[in-house]
Amino acid sequence: MGKVIAEVTVVPLGTASASLSSFVAEAEKVLKKFPALKSLLTPMSTILEGEMTDVLAAVRAMHEAPFRMGALRVSTTLRIDDRRDQEITMAGKVASVKSKL
Repeated sequence: MGKVIAEVTVVPLGTASASLSSFVAEAEKVLKKFPALKSLLTPMSTILEGEMTDVLAAVRAMHEAPFRMGALRVSTTLRIDDRRDQEITMAGKVASVKSKL
């Protein structure tokens, strides 16, 4: 199985503040435990690139992080781009679009 590209959004619910940046920072710290993955933090989500098993393990760890910080409920959204006819990368997908502009 080749690399996949995944978009993950982890939203803690039941927190004392409307600000979520500390939760996002903690989820990003969790990704350092997965050196085989490439990640890209965006304003609304995090994009991951790597083997499916690594991506799923990282997403689970990211999902657990807000609970350790006191969140009472966590909603995680995951989208996976799994292309089997050729290898895909984040950079390759962006380059493909830019070449058509």
